[in-house]
Amino acid sequence: MSKRVWFAVLLLTLGMIIARGAAAQPAIELTIGGKTQSFSQAALLARPDAAEIHVSRDVAYATPMTYRAVPLASLLDGAKLPADSVLEALATDGFAAQLPMDLVLNRDSAKAVAWLAVEDPAKPWPKLPGKPVSAGPFYLVWVGKEAATVRSEQWPYQIAKLTTQPSPSSRWPALAVDPALPATDPIRAGQSLFITQCLACHRLNHAGSADTGPDLNVPMNPVEYFKPAALHRYIRNPASVRNWPGRTMPAFPPDQLSDREIDLIVDYLAYMAPRKVGR
Repeated sequence: MSKRVWFAVLLLTLGMIIARGAAAQPAIELTIGGKTQSFSQAALLARPDAAEIHVSRDVAYATPMTYRAVPLASLLDGAKLPADSVLEALATDGFAAQLPMDLVLNRDSAKAVAWLAVEDPAKPWPKLPGKPVSAGPFYLVWVGKEAATVRSEQWPYQIAKLTTQPSPSSRWPALAVDPALPATDPIRAGQSLFITQCLACHRLNHAGSADTGPDLNVPMNPVEYFKPAALHRYIRNPASVRNWPGRTMPAFPPDQLSDREIDLIVDYLAYMAPRKVGR
């Protein structure tokens, strides 16, 4: 083989290796108003609006963290969406957070501002506490004066897709309470909390996108096999009631979910117990 031919073969081989590496790089799929785009780690890290941000109260790592990130609102620019739309964040482990659009579109640092943190393959993040993986390659984090008010289930990590969707209650009527219930009825507050805190991992009446935990109404509702005090305790800290090697449900300390809020969720579950759909 001549040197020229050998050199051409070498270049072709290197090109194929580089192409395979680029193709294998993780990417996040963004579907906004029906239009889908895909962004690789490299593309997001190279964006002019990417910046280094410091998260003082990181939910996933439970310690201050610094990330290279892109403002989430910038990725959603120009979207014309119904007022009750949400942004659904689907993770690789089946977690599915429902994020209100007014929350994710906010840019005012006096409130909470969403950033899409992107793991740099050359500088990998540490493993999550008690897990064999990091929060990457894509993790939704919050900064700003009101970042601490963003609930724990609204910090999805290992995100694979971000998709705009109708509000959960309109998308899944099986979650709905009786329309005749007054707007101030505590059951409605429980429903809202359930959608934010529980629907990210569980379904109810087969409604929801998550595939992490069991359905919480069919075939049985937790209020049908837990005593009230035990159910409250289980939601607060599952391991205090029962534990097993494969348990994934986390504890919810009072700064994430108050006793009153747990009671509201339990009240909503009790309300839905006789309203089973598609057993």
